[in-house]
Amino acid sequence: MSKWKLMMVVAIAILSIGVLAACGNAPDDAGTDDSSNEANASENNEEANADEDASVSGPINIDGSSTVLPIMEYLTYEYSQQNGDVTIALNSSGSGGGFKKSTVGEIDLSNASRPIKDEEIATAEENGIELHEIELAYDGLSVVVSQENDFLESLTIDQLKQIFLADGGATKWSDVNPEWPEEDIVIYSPGHDSGTFDYWNEVILEEEPMREGENVTLSEDDNTLVTGIKSDPYAIGFFGYAYYAENQDTLKVLGIDNGDGNPVKPDATTIQDGSYSPLSRPLFTYVNVAYMKEKPQVLDFVEFAIENAGAGAEQVGYVALPEEKYTEQLEAIKEKAAN
Repeated sequence: MSKWKLMMVVAIAILSIGVLAACGNAPDDAGTDDSSNEANASENNEEANADEDASVSGPINIDGSSTVLPIMEYLTYEYSQQNGDVTIALNSSGSGGGFKKSTVGEIDLSNASRPIKDEEIATAEENGIELHEIELAYDGLSVVVSQENDFLESLTIDQLKQIFLADGGATKWSDVNPEWPEEDIVIYSPGHDSGTFDYWNEVILEEEPMREGENVTLSEDDNTLVTGIKSDPYAIGFFGYAYYAENQDTLKVLGIDNGDGNPVKPDATTIQDGSYSPLSRPLFTYVNVAYMKEKPQVLDFVEFAIENAGAGAEQVGYVALPEEKYTEQLEAIKEKAAN
């Protein structure tokens, strides 16, 4: 169980104890005025009815990026604590998998670790669907090895290309640096439906084919990548910063040298200010505008998500946007829903 979930459970338990104690110590009502009691009861009923009228209910379906999954798990959990009549189905089929569903109207929100592609926008338009982009947080795509790895602390972009490109020429660590072990390089990478892979393909591989086959594992499940890397001192892989932060006792994050001889590691500062380059990026969710207008629970959740994404980012290991960015997006959503 993650730390924030444990905190929620403890808080609920403490609250329950407090309520029981308050009930046990309640004063004797025998001397109270009946008319006062009736007035209070009437007022409480009116408040309860108002709350009931204001509540929302119904299903929400969310799918998409495994990188965005940790922050969306936080947001859906927190929302469900306050809105028990809303049922949220949250799945993770990769950014591309989410867009395949959202562009044909199968889901309400599509999580993505990359911007929507032109061809995906075209598919949505063909189906009469408008998807509205919402930025949730910043991520630093993290290159990691096992804590058992004792020879790597940083890599250059050119070395990453040697390792990951199909024609990069390096199959053993000694091929990259003669001082490193003469051991096979074992690669763990997000699958091709992942927005994380798309981003890596753009900024590191530059659209050239990546190594596949022997000693290469592709998976849409970042936890599969974590498990493989941490158990092999000669393995290397990449995924969102939150997965490194959650497993930093068994994983080591590498500094990336972007050509200036100064390797930079991802953290809250380097990700937000962009100095962790070129692997800093925003994380998104895309909402179906028509569903947001037709389903009160979808609009309610989207507003909640924007208002709480900053806290969620900090809880799960990502980096919050500037507060004014969340405010601007909330205003845009309210205007979009009203028109």
